[in-house]
Amino acid sequence: MAKKKSRYRRKRTGKFLGVIVSIMAAVTLGIAAYILIFAEEQRNLTKPDELLLTYMGYISEQNYEEMYQMIDAEASGQISEEDFVKRNSAIYEGMEVQKMTVTILSYNEEKNMVQYQTAFDTVAGSISFENEAYFLKKEDGYKLVWTDSLIYPGLSKEDKVMVSDTQAKRGEILDRYGCILAGKGVASSVGIVPGKLENRNRSIEQIADLLGMKPEEIEKKLSEKWVKEDSFVPVKTVKKVEEIELRSLKPDEEILEEHERQQKLLGIPGVMISDTEVRSYPLKDAAAHLVGYVQNVTAEDLEQHAGEGYTANSVIGRGGAEGLFESELKGQNGCRIYIVDSDGNEKEEIACRMVEDGKDIKLTIDSELQRSLYEQFQNDKGCSVAMNPYTGEVL
Repeated sequence: MAKKKSRYRRKRTGKFLGVIVSIMAAVTLGIAAYILIFAEEQRNLTKPDELLLTYMGYISEQNYEEMYQMIDAEASGQISEEDFVKRNSAIYEGMEVQKMTVTILSYNEEKNMVQYQTAFDTVAGSISFENEAYFLKKEDGYKLVWTDSLIYPGLSKEDKVMVSDTQAKRGEILDRYGCILAGKGVASSVGIVPGKLENRNRSIEQIADLLGMKPEEIEKKLSEKWVKEDSFVPVKTVKKVEEIELRSLKPDEEILEEHERQQKLLGIPGVMISDTEVRSYPLKDAAAHLVGYVQNVTAEDLEQHAGEGYTANSVIGRGGAEGLFESELKGQNGCRIYIVDSDGNEKEEIACRMVEDGKDIKLTIDSELQRSLYEQFQNDKGCSVAMNPYTGEVL
């Protein structure tokens, strides 16, 4: 009986030990599997240095929505997607960022901090700086902790990045004796101060009628985003009537008509006329085909001449010498990019390009001979060319 009990206890103990061994084996296998899965997840987890390169790449693509998806909004000051896109687009596009390159300098795994250097071209020249980016490890991977200083070191939430231009003076076109064929002139700019208009619709109709425009054209100019009640809104550029012309013994009929038109415009409350600089062509029709003309750049011009310093406010030469010598005449606008604080005080200059005025172009043309030939051929179909037979110069 005692032997049977002993065998029974040994048999039961053996089964118990077997169960324990099986459980331990299962636990061991589970732990091993978990370790393998965790290790695999860690291997597949995109590291912060790689994520930063992706984030910076989106800047060149102006893909600010994707940039926002890569940040931790809570750790980034609860910034909304709308505010994030507005802030980044205004600065990067305002500076006209191009050709951005990013180099990773180091990666601190303990702090999830990436040190990097970035460089890019702007409207005011090249910018290069070193910076730091911090990441948080979340369930779905690493997220960037965004601050304004990621755009530029030291930039705070209250700061603004300003871009200011200095317009280059266009070079003059001169004849062989230095007389101006194309140069600086003055015209009159007819404009409206919206807040001073009385009976707006009727006034706009009167102004449009006097200027040979459609009321819709004037309304469009007055509805621009920058326009305020006390803004001077240019509507049309007209000939400047000089006092000396009016006092001459026999004033030109066109001058008198223009003077009368401008007086009627000034009689409408809210209308102002001021001097504005224009391109002047003293020989007028006598040399129009020779000198050419300038006009405001178009969207096609900006695309075709990208990177050549043209802006929406630039002019470009068309035809004749204006078009032929455009690159020499236009010069290079100056530009500054700088940071101002919430009080408008300048904190730091980021980039600066000095203004370079255009070069003067001297032609072999004799203005008086040009005028004389034009007047003689004015009423006839014909063509005439006068040249110096010894040098081949066109006079």
